[in-house]
Amino acid sequence: AKSLPAFVEYTQAFASTLHVMTVVPDFDMSVVGSFRPKEYEKKALDLVMDKLHERAAANVPKEVIVQHVIGHGIADEEILRLDGEVGVDLIVMGSHRPYMEDYLLGPNAAHVVSHANCSVLMVREWPKRSGRR
Repeated sequence: AKSLPAFVEYTQAFASTLHVMTVVPDFDMSVVGSFRPKEYEKKALDLVMDKLHERAAANVPKEVIVQHVIGHGIADEEILRLDGEVGVDLIVMGSHRPYMEDYLLGPNAAHVVSHANCSVLMVREWPKRSGRR
């Protein structure tokens, strides 16, 4: 929720294309995947794409060019794959680790920061604890 305005701001400032991405885990690789209906994963991916389009339409101004991308697998690997394929100029990510100290990143964010071909902007999304300076 907090990172999307940052995406839009940078996209507008540099007249860029906004690649909005989310990653769906690969359910077929797990033991659980064998118990799901055949079309489960395709339906899940289609639903996620619909939700991604809805969220972008509700939060991104019409003049911004948006490319919707669904990754399938491991989040950091899919983000870096898109970075390599598209040649993005900046990756903007939210960091979702509530109640961690400010200098810590989650494993996906840390891996993207360490291996991306471009700059990475982390948008802090966890709530501030009361009583902190």
